[in-house]
Amino acid sequence: QLQLVESGGGLVQPGGSLRLSCAASGFTLDYYAIGWFRQAPGKEREGVSCISSSAGSTYYKDSVKGRFTISRDNAKNTVYLQMNNLKPEDTAVYYCAAEPLGSTVQAMCVLRRGRYWGQGTQVTVSS
Repeated sequence: QLQLVESGGGLVQPGGSLRLSCAASGFTLDYYAIGWFRQAPGKEREGVSCISSSAGSTYYKDSVKGRFTISRDNAKNTVYLQMNNLKPEDTAVYYCAAEPLGSTVQAMCVLRRGRYWGQGTQVTVSS
């Protein structure tokens, strides 16, 4: 069974940090670009950050540049999103997705492409 599972969400105060993980089972992530997306209540899902299969290319939404870092460990079949200096507007359900080779990371994030999607993890930033 092909599956992506997110973890690491939670409640954090403004200025705090969280690290999200996206673990794959049933397939290897080696040949997939991976993206992190988020959806806040009443808003459309948006691409936050995407990383190519080799980790040679990354894309970040403007509002998270300098605060979020995407990385991957293909040996562990896992992708991470380190989120620092969190703000209340970062509150959302965060999803990871895997897209086969062929799309640029910018296209993946902007066009919200993903063949496989996880179930999401809630991130709440509040004092």
